[in-house]
Amino acid sequence: MGTNSSGGQNITILKIGGSVITDKNADENFAKHDEIDRISKEISEFDGKLVIVHGAGSFGHPQAKKYQITDKFDAKGSIITHKSVKLLNQFFIDSLIDNDVNAVSVHPMNNTISENGRIQDMFLDNLYYMLDNKIVPVLHGDVVMDKNTGTSIISGDQIVPYLATQMGAIRIGIGSIKEGVLDEKGKTLKLITHDNFANVKNNIGSSEGADVTGGMLGKVTELLKLNELTGSTSYIFNAGKPGNVSMFLQGNGIGTSITDSGQ
Repeated sequence: MGTNSSGGQNITILKIGGSVITDKNADENFAKHDEIDRISKEISEFDGKLVIVHGAGSFGHPQAKKYQITDKFDAKGSIITHKSVKLLNQFFIDSLIDNDVNAVSVHPMNNTISENGRIQDMFLDNLYYMLDNKIVPVLHGDVVMDKNTGTSIISGDQIVPYLATQMGAIRIGIGSIKEGVLDEKGKTLKLITHDNFANVKNNIGSSEGADVTGGMLGKVTELLKLNELTGSTSYIFNAGKPGNVSMFLQGNGIGTSITDSGQ
């Protein structure tokens, strides 16, 4: 990982789900530009050290399914999928810059190695120096090179806990289109812990649209692993509701808290 000066120093990680900024039910490449602009404006009000990760939504998922790159190596399919998610990332970057956020793209394809679909190494020194110099790195779900399978898909929901663990983030927020984690009746689960996960996991609602990265259950599983490693609390909340991104960034509890039973 190398030396750095930002590790553990008040880093916040915000993930914006692909379902918030795209239409995941579209065939491909349908961005919600009004939502991207609204979220960018809310982010512009925050002046701390921030890393943004966003999902791919209708950018990437359809291409990955078409070329079946989760089942077999396909160089052309991997490149086309990467090209698609880069386009969405550029839309977000442009909007952030228009709202006076000094944001820059960090494509996982260029700095990450996985093994059987799990992140093994990610070059982070550039992120630390960006944060120290008031630049906001923006990562995204992507295709990355894999030691065993050639390439694999790394979701934003895997990137977030990896970064949080390596960088010592103090606050983690997952913005989705739901009020939090919903049970089978559509009711928000206010708290998920290691103790109650076995009871609630079968009742967690599934994601809508094409999703090759595990949906809501995958998000919760990754965040529980993060809690086990770091003791941190994460929040899953509705980023589609105006003001909620600001509320999270201001330090408020919101949506579903994912933590251990002692907190």
